[in-house]
Amino acid sequence: MFETIVSLATPPFKSALAIIRLSGVDCFDIVTKCFSKDLTKINKREALVGKILDDGKTVDEVVLIAYKGPKSFTGEDMVEIICHGSILIANQIISLLVNHGARLAQRGEYSSRAFLHQKVDLVQAEAINDVINASTIEAKNLSLLSLSGDTSKLIVPLKTKLADLLSLIEVNIDYPEYEDIEIANKEMVIKYSDELCEVIDKLISEGKKGQIVKDGVKVAIVGKPNVGKSSLLNALMGVDKAIVSDIYGTTRDVVEGEINLNGLTLHLLDTAGLRDTSDKIESIGINKSKESIEKADLVILVFDGSKPLDDDDKKALELAKTKKYIIVYNKADLLKEKDDDKLYISALNNDLEPLKKQIMNLFGLDETVFTHPSLNNARQIGLLKHARMQLKQAKDDASNDLPIDLVSSSIYVAYKDMLDILGEDNKIDISKEIFSRFCVGK
Repeated sequence: MFETIVSLATPPFKSALAIIRLSGVDCFDIVTKCFSKDLTKINKREALVGKILDDGKTVDEVVLIAYKGPKSFTGEDMVEIICHGSILIANQIISLLVNHGARLAQRGEYSSRAFLHQKVDLVQAEAINDVINASTIEAKNLSLLSLSGDTSKLIVPLKTKLADLLSLIEVNIDYPEYEDIEIANKEMVIKYSDELCEVIDKLISEGKKGQIVKDGVKVAIVGKPNVGKSSLLNALMGVDKAIVSDIYGTTRDVVEGEINLNGLTLHLLDTAGLRDTSDKIESIGINKSKESIEKADLVILVFDGSKPLDDDDKKALELAKTKKYIIVYNKADLLKEKDDDKLYISALNNDLEPLKKQIMNLFGLDETVFTHPSLNNARQIGLLKHARMQLKQAKDDASNDLPIDLVSSSIYVAYKDMLDILGEDNKIDISKEIFSRFCVGK
């Protein structure tokens, strides 16, 4: 039995309308105590217009939508009260409902109940939060594929094949006298392991790309002073975010910005110029630059294309080599001749297409990434990697002629990983971690 919960489902700001959501076993009874119409006889979804009353006095005139479980988001009886968008009114209604027996909902509790009542699996539940937090249309569309269940379907063939293999092994162990049963031998285990690892490798590769689309990329723009780092940041963003000057050490702190590059969110960090200096303040900025490089997913190393490389350029290159990086030669507008093997840009003239194309190519992003479902968060990718490791262990054990019952232990762990991705195993422990990240009212 799930007690009735209540919360504001819209932002806590003054607006035209506000929505208050309730869900739980005695949801209709509680609302009836303060609504001008009786909900206790409702047996299907129904919309009503009436008044919220406090000891006979009108709190607000509202539209109320009642959802009869299990045909609701949570699978329980649910009510959504649409009132005027006054925080005063919303708080009055919520307080009244709490007085009549509801309790305030915790973060993600509605989605958690939908998961526990098997209205959604864990991949779909995580996608709810992803849709809310998406910063680009492409990331939102990718999350909608997961929310619709398309992503979960990627796991079904793996889960089925692993279950089939485990079942066959169990039958062979328990009923060795039946000669008409297919033999589960080491050759079969090796064959299954190779086939499944190939599928999992593809899912991991696609998942990492999807994760990049969903979360974006941290990009540190680095180089020595006056090579055009701040100009590049401004050109990418289309605004004068960073101060541009020919005075060394103008940028003394990390300047941040964010852009949408063909569906990929770039979290840009313009850093202080890397050089040896005795200026204490500039040194602090340079140390922050080095920290930004460590945190970055991508380093754009900017050189002045109109001048030969010097020691400061080479030191910056050594720092960048610890990460995924792109070398760009700025000030292409000043050059008469260019090397074919170098990437030239002109931040001054906003000539950045070669760099933009290189960023997309570096992460292997094409149109299919934005339109195909993928298991694209750290939890899902981590479980896929663990399953692959277990299958490779099963293959090694089979190749070394270990007894089939010992080989099957690794296969069982891989099968359990598939269940964990969907949340079909150990639901309560998983939900505490996942749904604590949600907003209240969702």
